Order: sequence, then C-alpha cells, then structure tokens
Amino acid sequence: MTKIAFIFPGQGSQSVGMGQQFIENDPTSKKHYELADEVLGFSLSNIMLEGPAEELTKTFHAQPALLTTSTMIAKKLTDAGISPNYTAGHSLGEYSALVASNVISFEEAVLLVHQRGLYMNEAVPAGEGAMAAILGLDKEALTEVTNEVSKSGEIVQVANLNCPGQIVISGTVAGVEVASAKAKEAGAKRAIPLVVSGPFHSELMRPAAQKLDAAISAVTLHDTKTPVISNVTALPVTEASSIKNLLVEQLYSPVRWEESVEKMLELGVNVFIECGPGKVLSGLVKKIDRSVTTYCVYDEASLQQVITELGEVNNG
Repeated sequence: MTKIAFIFPGQGSQSVGMGQQFIENDPTSKKHYELADEVLGFSLSNIMLEGPAEELTKTFHAQPALLTTSTMIAKKLTDAGISPNYTAGHSLGEYSALVASNVISFEEAVLLVHQRGLYMNEAVPAGEGAMAAILGLDKEALTEVTNEVSKSGEIVQVANLNCPGQIVISGTVAGVEVASAKAKEAGAKRAIPLVVSGPFHSELMRPAAQKLDAAISAVTLHDTKTPVISNVTALPVTEASSIKNLLVEQLYSPVRWEESVEKMLELGVNVFIECGPGKVLSGLVKKIDRSVTTYCVYDEASLQQVITELGEVNNG
C-alpha cells in the first residue's frame, strides 16, 4: 500500500525563476502568483521570477515566495489525483503544509509568513546573529557544547536536527563561532557557517514569537483530517488550537526534522514528495532511510513523472 507525505522546503531553497514554467503554461498557477501579489500589496511574483537574488533572499520575501510556489505545486498534485496521507515542512515549510492540509487559507498564510519574516528580521539586527551546520557530532555531545558556551553569556543552541550527522546551531555571532570551534574539538568533522539573515530557532527569536502570537490569533485556523507533523514535537497534529501554539513555539525551538521523518516512516509513509524548488529535504529523507521513494516536484517534467508513476501504482 502506498502512503504519501507531501514535504515542503524552508528558507534557503528559494531561487530566482521559481515556478516560472508552471505559470507560463497554466492560467490557474499564474492566478495563484497574482493572488499573492494582491494580498501582499506588492509584486512578490516579480521578485520571484526576475530577482535580484539578494532581494528574494530577504527573509520577508523568501518566506511568502516559497509558500506561494510550494502550495501551487501541491495543488497541482492534488488536482491530478495525488493526495497526501501526511504533510510536513521544514520551519517555514510547515506553513505550506498547513495550507495543503486545509488548516489555513493560502491568502491568510501568505500574509502571515510575510509578517513572520518581518518579525524575525526585526528581532535581531543584521550581523548580530548566526547559524552553522555541524557535521559528524551527535545531539548529546553538541548540546553539551552549546550549553557550555551559553553559560559564558553568548546564546547558542541546537536549532535544526536534520538527519544523522547534520545538526544546525543558532545564536549570537560570537556564540556560534565559539561553539563551532569547540564542536570540532569534541570530534565534529566540519562546522559550516550558513548564509542566513538571523539566528532562527533560538531564544533570540522570542520577541518575534510574541508578535507572531498576536498575528496568528487574527487568522482562522481549522482542524484537519490530513495530519501535519509538527516541527516542535515531531508528532502528528490535527487540532487548530494545538497548531497555533506550536507555530509560536516553533520560532525559538529546534526543528526536529529527522524525528519527523522517522515518525512518518513509522506511520507507514513510503513515498515522500518534496513540493517546491530544490531537493534539500529529499536528500535529508534519503540519509534517514535510503529505501523510501522520494520525488522532487519543481517543474512540468518532474510533475508529470510523479503523476505517471504514482498513477500506475494506484491503478495497479
């Protein structure tokens, strides 16, 4: 039996020209982009399709851009008869998962993640926060390192538990630099600074979380029959009240992606479809379990491949 999860990428997967092939060939997809522009009050689609990359990378543009492209692709899949048994997204991608699971409307979600990006950008001035990927050190050992550094007064903590051997830390610039050096002393193979605009999923994001709490309270969330795997708990969630609280908590809590994938595998998922630009999440899934089937849908050819192959499975 085929069990499908739609998975949605977070910041870093954006690229100039994302979704262009779809909107050139499909009026419905084009209307999806135009709706984002209308809701936001500026031409997000122009930034997405023409750039420049520096403008698209700004967190308050990247977040609604990724949500717009990812949810458009998910709709194309469901319109073709391919529906998920579960949805999940990495950080920002969780909002795309919520749209796909009918928890929140696209219109409310695209405005909400734009606000989320603004709040995150305001929480820590540019240049004061940082993130780094630590390779080859387990969670327990890395947590000891970050706790030790944080006691010295520089905030740093585990931010993304992505897959075996890949954990991201987040905090002040000094905190991340010192923790990266100490992680290598503790046995990490590499410490790679990330090109990001802030210390996401750290305690430094609490001011942004307070503002996000108010913004989420102003939108309508629905219970869902297609469970969403929460970043915070790595467990399925279906109740709107729980989802709201978890979205606020998500801003300053680790993204438990490895555990989320393991939970979906435990629930019987054997096909993961990454909806959106890039192949980051599919790569992480394969590092967690090489035996599962993964697809990345980002253009017409990749969409048709999924429709053909999964259509044959469903008909078989």
